Amino acid sequence: MIISPSLLSCDFANIQRDVEMLNQSKADWLHIDVMDGVFVPNISFGFPVVQAMHKHAKKPLDVHLMIVNPDQYVEEFKKVGAEYLTVHFEACTHLHRTIQLIKSHGMKAGVALNPHTAVDVLSEIINDLDLVLIMSVNPGFGGQKFIPQAVEKVRKLKNLIQNSGSNALIEVDGGVNQETGKLLAEAGADALVAGSYVFNSENPHKTIEGLKQL
Repeated sequence: MIISPSLLSCDFANIQRDVEMLNQSKADWLHIDVMDGVFVPNISFGFPVVQAMHKHAKKPLDVHLMIVNPDQYVEEFKKVGAEYLTVHFEACTHLHRTIQLIKSHGMKAGVALNPHTAVDVLSEIINDLDLVLIMSVNPGFGGQKFIPQAVEKVRKLKNLIQNSGSNALIEVDGGVNQETGKLLAEAGADALVAGSYVFNSENPHKTIEGLKQL
């Protein structure tokens, strides 16, 4: 299981410390939620902060754009260190073009789906994707309650991927803990994003290890 702790739940006054803690842990990626206050009702990290995280990170940056008009920022996110760049299906009018743009800059391309969006919308593009991010909460804020329907959604997505011969990974973000993580792993998830569950735990290293064993 790939574990991508969400830095949205880190201590913003000690970002370097928390990134270095994750460097020492068994985490695989660092998940960075970028919000614009338009696509979602919250504002998070801009380019200078992502660049600062990249400076200290020893693991790939898994950047999730919760923004409108992502195309205009793709090149900039490559410059500040994104290795995986995920855009929202709901924010892209010309999704195929956006995916090709991400890949043209040498990044892995992902598409995120909000809770109300069916996985079938990806049937025509699944073979172009490196990653599909299932939102198991409504995007915008950390610490939200897990939406149980996400488990069945992962199953459906797994079937779509297998039937189409795609190599896309399935990542899930929102309300992930040991209990929900187990259900998602059984349904076919390849990667789990965990924010408050990791950063609010007494021993983040041990919490990450527990998730990795799912």
